[in-house]
Amino acid sequence: MRVYLGLGSNLGDRRDHLLRAIDALEAHGLSIARVSPVVESPALLPDSAPSHWNLSYLNLVLECTVRCTPEQLRIRIDGIQRAFGRSGESHWSPRPIDIDILLWDRECIETDRLTIPHRDLTCRSFVLAPLAALEPRLTIPGRGERTVLDYSVALDQHIPLWMGIVNVTPDSFSDGGRFVDWSRIEPHVSAMIESGVHIIDVGGESTRPGAAPVDSAMEWSRVEPVLERLIERLSEHRLRPLLSLDTRHREVAEKGLNLGLDIINDVGGLTSPDMVALARESGRDWVAMHHVTVPADPQATLPPDRDPFEDVERWLKRRMEAWDAQGLDLGRIIFDPGIGFGKDSLQSLRLLRRAGEFRRHGLRVLVGHSRKSFMKGFSGTGEADKDLATLGASLHLCAQGVDIIRVHNVPLHATTWRGWSHLAG
Repeated sequence: MRVYLGLGSNLGDRRDHLLRAIDALEAHGLSIARVSPVVESPALLPDSAPSHWNLSYLNLVLECTVRCTPEQLRIRIDGIQRAFGRSGESHWSPRPIDIDILLWDRECIETDRLTIPHRDLTCRSFVLAPLAALEPRLTIPGRGERTVLDYSVALDQHIPLWMGIVNVTPDSFSDGGRFVDWSRIEPHVSAMIESGVHIIDVGGESTRPGAAPVDSAMEWSRVEPVLERLIERLSEHRLRPLLSLDTRHREVAEKGLNLGLDIINDVGGLTSPDMVALARESGRDWVAMHHVTVPADPQATLPPDRDPFEDVERWLKRRMEAWDAQGLDLGRIIFDPGIGFGKDSLQSLRLLRRAGEFRRHGLRVLVGHSRKSFMKGFSGTGEADKDLATLGASLHLCAQGVDIIRVHNVPLHATTWRGWSHLAG
C-alpha cells in the first residue's frame, strides 16, 4: 500500500528530529521509497498566540509502503510523537515532531480519529511544495481531477526550491575559472548546504553568448571529479540536497545518471531524440529549457513584434504534445523558459513578469535568471550588485509561485526569503 506522510518540526534540533522520526517509522515496519526536499515555513498561529511560539517549521513528505491498517499506523505515529515529548500541548504550540497521514493510496477514509486524504492537504504550501517535488501530477482521491500542482498554483503563497549553481568551467559569464578544483568548490557547496539549498546544479560547459562549445569528453572530464566528491560527501546525509547535471549532451547525461544523479538540466530543451529516449528510460526528473540557440547568440532572438510569453508558451505546448506522444512522464519534466537564450533584455523581463503562469500547463517551472545580462540596464557591474538585483527579481518569482529558482548566491536568497515569507502570508 502506497502512503504519503507529512513530517514537520519547529522545536529543538529540527533536522535531527526529522531524521529520528524517519528511523522510528522504519523501525515500525514502514518502507521509505522517497524523501522530498526539506522546506521551511512560518508557523501557523492564531492572533492570540504568544510571541515565543513564532518558530519556523522544517517540513518534508515521505512516500512509503506499509503493511498495516490506517488505524494501526495512527497508533504507531502517536507512540513516536510521545517518544519525542509530545503530550497534550495546544494545537498551535511548537513541537519537536509532527507526523500526519496525508494519503492512503487511492482510498478515502473517515473515522473518529482519521480523515484521509488529510483535510488541510490542498491548502497548505508546506505540504504541497514537497509533495509536488515528488508527484506534481498526483490527483487527490475524492476531490476530482485537480493535481497537486493545480492546488499549489491556486494558493496565494508558495514555497520555492533553491537550486544552487556550481560552474566548473573556465569561461562561464559570472564565475568562470573560480570553481575548477575542489578546494574552492567545497566552501561554496558548504555555504549552500548550510543555508538549506534543495538542489545543487553542476555544469561543465559555458552557454553564455560567444562561448566556445566543448565536446562531451571534455565536459565529462570537468564535472566527473566534482560529482564524485559531492556524492561522497552527501552519501551519509539522508536529507541531502538533490544533485543535478547541467548538460545538453546525451553521453554526459547518461554517465551522470549512472552515478545516481537526481536531475538532468537539459539546456537543449529535451528536443534531441537521444535525450528524449534517455529521459524516458531513466525515470528521473528532467529540466527542459526553451532556447533559440545554445550557446546563446545575442543576434538570434524571438521576433521583436510578438509577445515573447506567447511565443514560448506555443513552443511549450508543442513540446508537451511531442513528449506525451514519445511516452515521457510529464510529471518528471520541469520547464525552464530560458531567460537570455534567444531573448533580449526586455523580452527576458516580460517573461520574468509572467513566469509563474507557465505552471498552468501542469509542469513545474524553473527560472534561471541569476546575474544575467538583461539586468545590466538597472544593476551595477559588481557581483554583489548583480546578486542584489537578482534577489529583487527572485522575490517577484516567489510571489508568482515559481517552483525552482536557480541562483548563484543561495545563502543570500534563502535568508531573504525567510524574512519575506513571514510577512507575505
